[in-house]
Amino acid sequence: MNLLDRIRMALDQFSSAEHAVATLVLKDPSGFQKMPVTELAKRAGVSSPSVVRFCRTLGYEGLSDFKLKLAASMTEGVPFVHQTVQASDTGETLIQKVLDNAIHTLRTFRNTAPAKPIDKAAQLLAKTIAKKGRLVFYGVGNSGFVALDAEHKFFRMGCTAHAYSDGHLQIMAASMLNKGDCLIIISNSGRSQDLLDATQIARSAGANTLAITASGSPLAQAVQVHIPADHGEYYEQYSPMVSRLLHLCIVDILATQVAIQLGDSVQKNMARLKKNLIESRYTK
Repeated sequence: MNLLDRIRMALDQFSSAEHAVATLVLKDPSGFQKMPVTELAKRAGVSSPSVVRFCRTLGYEGLSDFKLKLAASMTEGVPFVHQTVQASDTGETLIQKVLDNAIHTLRTFRNTAPAKPIDKAAQLLAKTIAKKGRLVFYGVGNSGFVALDAEHKFFRMGCTAHAYSDGHLQIMAASMLNKGDCLIIISNSGRSQDLLDATQIARSAGANTLAITASGSPLAQAVQVHIPADHGEYYEQYSPMVSRLLHLCIVDILATQVAIQLGDSVQKNMARLKKNLIESRYTK
């Protein structure tokens, strides 16, 4: 899913002024890139600040950042779109489709991902860890494996991290959260009622909430920080493949950014962990 598709999905979430700017982008994306903010505002029938506000609503730093990502989205040089896997596909065709779909999705995310929500999420996670809060990761189905991977990555930093994939346990764990804790939900569709219920419970308890999920989904609107994870794969068909890879990469980005922010403390924990693992392996 490219940037224009993401804007189309989010149309209902915009204010009237932002909707006018979005309509202008969708009508003439190439022209939008070339016009100054005053001309864009005039053509959309809004104020110049409304144009900038539209860009920031999508998670970009401003108009210049949005134009750069819009240009990259339109000229990313990928000569294919997401190709649906068919039961009649040969082994060779399956290899090409699965790998091409993964490459296309990750490249599109690289070219269009807004840095602002990722930076905000990393800061939230780093703050939670620094203040000894708990990180709780939720995912269902394939997203449950991503939640486990996230638990493993952040646990190694020396913080309290848990992953839950069972709906009942998710509700129970959300009920035990406190102010200073952070709930991180990973979801392909962002429409699971159990996850929405858990999110509301966590927020009522004072915990922070973060979601890696599709734009325009109920979950994206229910959390405090949303990282858009959009792709062209229909999650109803077969087993979601590119969505899982995309979510894993986003977790890797967050873990790396948090580790950099925490600095020496993470390095010391990792060194101690490595030392103990080596000693345990070779002293028996």
